[in-house]
Amino acid sequence: MNELLNTSLLPQQTTLFTVWLLGASLGLTACTATCLPFMGTWVLGRGGTQMQALRDTALFISGRILAYILLGALAAGAGAWLAQVMRGGIGNFVIGAASIAAGLWLLRPGKAHAPCDAARNAGSTPPLLLGFSLSLTPCAPLASLLAVCAAAGSVKLGMASGAAFGLGAALTPLLIILPLISLLGKNLRENRDWMNRWIRWGAATVMIILGLRRILLVL
Repeated sequence: MNELLNTSLLPQQTTLFTVWLLGASLGLTACTATCLPFMGTWVLGRGGTQMQALRDTALFISGRILAYILLGALAAGAGAWLAQVMRGGIGNFVIGAASIAAGLWLLRPGKAHAPCDAARNAGSTPPLLLGFSLSLTPCAPLASLLAVCAAAGSVKLGMASGAAFGLGAALTPLLIILPLISLLGKNLRENRDWMNRWIRWGAATVMIILGLRRILLVL
C-alpha cells in the first residue's frame, strides 16, 4: 500500500457521502475480485439452502462493516501508526488465518439434518470472519479511508466514516453471485450423495490453500 496517508485525491472537506461513494467504488469493483474466491468457495462447499447463502452473504457484509468501523476508530486515534501496521502485512496474515479456519470448518465431521442451533451458529462464524479479515486487504480506497479518519482526529468521526465506507462497500455484485453459486452447488448435489462429500472436501482444500498463500505473502 503506497502512502496510506496521502490525501491528494481527496477534497479538503470530505463528507460522509464522499466516503460512502469511495466505499461503493470498492464494493462494485475490486471487492468482487478479491472476495469471490473465498466466499464463492465457502458457499459452494457448505452446500446450504438459498436462505443460508443469503444469510452467509449478510454476515460477510456485516463483518466488513464492523472492520471498517474499527479501522476508522483506530486511524482517528493512532493515525500514522495504523498505516505502518497495515504496510507490515498484518492484513494478509489475518485473511489467511480466517480462510484456513473456514476450510477446517468444512472438513469437520458433520451430521446431516442436525437440528442443533449451536451447529448452525458455528457455521455462521466463518463468513463473518472472512468479511472482517478481507476488509484488511491493502488497496487505494482503504488508504483513502484511513487518511480521512486520521485527518478527522476524532474517534467518533472515524467510526462514522468507517461505517459510511462499509455501507458503500456493501453494494457488491456478491449479493447476486453468491446465491447463484449456492444454487449451482444444490443442482450438482441433487441425487448425488457422493458429490456432496467431494465438493465439500474440495472446497475445504481450496480455502486452506488460499489461506496458506496469503500467510506466505507475509513471511
